Amino acid sequence: MTYKVFIDGRHGTTGLKIDERLAQREEIEVLTIPEDKRKDTAVKAEYINSADVVFLCLPDAASKESVALLAPGNTRTRFLDASTAHRTNPDWVYGLPELNAGQRDRIRNAQKVAVPGCHASGFILLVHPLVAGGIVSADHPFSTYSVTGYTGGGKEMIASYEAPAELPDSMKSPRFYALGLQHKHLPEMKTISGLTNAPLFTPIVGNFAQGLVVSVPLVSRTLAKRTDPQSLHDYFADYYKDEVFVRVQPFGDPSALDNGFLPATACNDTNRAELFVFGHADQILLASRFDNLGKGASGAAIQCMNIMLGLEETRGLAA
Repeated sequence: MTYKVFIDGRHGTTGLKIDERLAQREEIEVLTIPEDKRKDTAVKAEYINSADVVFLCLPDAASKESVALLAPGNTRTRFLDASTAHRTNPDWVYGLPELNAGQRDRIRNAQKVAVPGCHASGFILLVHPLVAGGIVSADHPFSTYSVTGYTGGGKEMIASYEAPAELPDSMKSPRFYALGLQHKHLPEMKTISGLTNAPLFTPIVGNFAQGLVVSVPLVSRTLAKRTDPQSLHDYFADYYKDEVFVRVQPFGDPSALDNGFLPATACNDTNRAELFVFGHADQILLASRFDNLGKGASGAAIQCMNIMLGLEETRGLAA
């Protein structure tokens, strides 16, 4: 069977990656809107309503406008939205299959799925199990930071790193950003993790194209259930034991690191997320590592598409 797919926003970073991945799929026919018709609303509506799956790789407002073009009564066309527009909308299913035991079925049966944000994916993979298991209270004052490649910032940030013949010294070092503490991923980080308050979150962009590490520090005495790093590692290993794309790395094994360092790029060009637990009796550091363009964007979207179409979940994706 052949499935028709329309990528709305095909020329953006995520859209290009989805298009690249789907080009290798014999069972997928990518519908390509003529260049001179891209802004013709009537033509776009035709493409949306003729597709089995529509990927929305657009700014939030444009994403909502495209969803509104779905014809009344059309229950066949299914949406996967890579913007932040619908991630906390109860009418949309959050596209993280590994979230809990029922999430995969929710995605399978959904017409509208919101693809998670990259930073949010890493935070939620670490925090949601803790809240669900009562290890951490829902009102815990979480803080988190991430180190990401510049492709996570979209076309403008990519150009700022790749266009100059020589980068200014200020861009050669890692740089904190979103220092107003209102990053667009915060609502889903709070809601999907089951928290009553958003975490304090500061991302850091580095002078490398792709790769991401999200870290979450914990102080043992503040947890709802007192635990230690080994026990927490075992809990994560059991929680994700049946998952192909989420791998809990061995605890205390030097081979899981690079001479004691945790580089952000080790999962690049895969759909794999690796989880780490570090620390001692009093302090624990959790970390998740993945490709911000893979499990953090296009890979996650295609994983959800596979589930929605009843295909092998891993099809076209490297673990």
